[in-house]
Amino acid sequence: MAYNTWKLEQEALENAFARRLLVEYNIKEVTTQRQAKNGTREFEFPVNSTSPNTRYVNYKSNKKLRIAVFKSGYVRNQNGCGNPYQINKTYKQEHRYTFLGENGLYDTKSIQTARQKVWTQIARLNYMLEYYLKNYFYGKL
Repeated sequence: MAYNTWKLEQEALENAFARRLLVEYNIKEVTTQRQAKNGTREFEFPVNSTSPNTRYVNYKSNKKLRIAVFKSGYVRNQNGCGNPYQINKTYKQEHRYTFLGENGLYDTKSIQTARQKVWTQIARLNYMLEYYLKNYFYGKL
């Protein structure tokens, strides 16, 4: 019973945060029914989807920036190069593998980049807002 109450409270907080995004920043939620069923929320921002870090900016683009937060812990830019790309922070991680070769088993290791997952939905929404404010907002309003 306590878990259900906690879950309802979390959903109420998330919905209040989404309403605040709309009122304060004009960020609209455009989540489809299928996304909602899977625990994903997608938002459309009042700026063009061109990256602020690119050298050539298409100012005539009418395509708005879209960012989605996923139940799996990832936050993704939905406009990126045909495929959504993750905007989660990265860190280096050591991976070890064991293979069977001609002379028996041998081990290898390599350093790879991993993505840091954002644990709760409300934290993902906040992370998405901070990413937008840092990279796209530029003090508009």
